[in-house]
Amino acid sequence: MKFILGTKKGMTQIFDSEGAVQPVTIITALKTAVTQVKNKETDGYTAVQVGYGEQKEQRMKKPQKTKGNFRGFLEFRMDDVSAHAVGNSMDISTFAEGDKVEVSALSKGKGFQGVVKRHGFAGGPRTHGQKHSERERGSSGGGPGRAGGRVVKGMKMAGRMGGERVTVTNLKIVKVNAEAGEIYVRGAVPGRRGTVVEIVSK
Repeated sequence: MKFILGTKKGMTQIFDSEGAVQPVTIITALKTAVTQVKNKETDGYTAVQVGYGEQKEQRMKKPQKTKGNFRGFLEFRMDDVSAHAVGNSMDISTFAEGDKVEVSALSKGKGFQGVVKRHGFAGGPRTHGQKHSERERGSSGGGPGRAGGRVVKGMKMAGRMGGERVTVTNLKIVKVNAEAGEIYVRGAVPGRRGTVVEIVSK
């Protein structure tokens, strides 16, 4: 299992060897190193904890200073951790063109949204007496035949949208620029520019 952390730089397009346009997301690799290796005997599960980025020492919490001046920490669970040791750094050169990866990141936060944008509702009729119901959700309760006339849990309603962890699978690495520390992934990746992105190849 190969993994690395980076920040989303943005989208662009490049041409492959056959002249076809490939839409790609550019991900800039972060300074990443193993800070802890967890095993079943002491922690109850096997995982590798890594620190990423850089942070000023005065902004760090006291327990974190012993692991280095990292901006944050993430864990990657895996069955075999024998290939990892504390202090090992993640190298972008372990990834190559053509690798299939899955990418995880926090999606863009969109604030409080209605049901049309959040869930794709159609809204009310545009004519025939429509006044205030063009983007309303309609009935959410119902009579005795539907959950006893109450609003059931999980009902699709207006609320906060985005800001959730999203994983996109089966993405392909189109190009690896080791000198610039950039990975070009075909397709769209969750998050805004600057979002911390996890790239995993199993």
